Amino acid sequence: EIAQCLVGSEMCIRDRGEPMKHTISILVENHAGVLARVAGLFARRGFNIDSLAVGVTEDEKISRITIIADGTAYTLEQIEKQLNKLIDVIKVRHLPAEELLSRELVLIKVACQPSQRAELISLAEIAKAKISDITVNTMTLELSDSVPRIKTFEELLRPYGIKETVRTGSIAMQKGGASMKL
Repeated sequence: EIAQCLVGSEMCIRDRGEPMKHTISILVENHAGVLARVAGLFARRGFNIDSLAVGVTEDEKISRITIIADGTAYTLEQIEKQLNKLIDVIKVRHLPAEELLSRELVLIKVACQPSQRAELISLAEIAKAKISDITVNTMTLELSDSVPRIKTFEELLRPYGIKETVRTGSIAMQKGGASMKL
């Protein structure tokens, strides 16, 4: 849907479209308060953050923030413009789904009776998960994979009784030879 709006004395057209998930990779100076300013910008725009991951890059003075959020194409465009205005932001890149390599880490603690261990170990091997901890009545599994595969793994573990789940935010980079360098 294309909506028209009056801005000052100019007429503008913006696409309100359906909200969809967007992956944004941001290189920032590694200083205190930068993450708060970036997250605050999203909050002010009403752009809900689904996933947020931050880490130092190969240059310890620079961090990469990966954000996955729902919003329209118009909202995404506005966010990118506002991010580029922040002093500590070095580079902003929207990563289209077909061009991105993404991973997330999950730890899942499941109820596990001794008689179920072989089943859970087999399931972990098939999914390429690691067994991180085991007790008399629980097993904690670790998996680094794409979000859809993690969701499938969680569904396979649900019948055993998931006691606790901890997930990192997704990290992402562009596929192929292109890289996000200064």
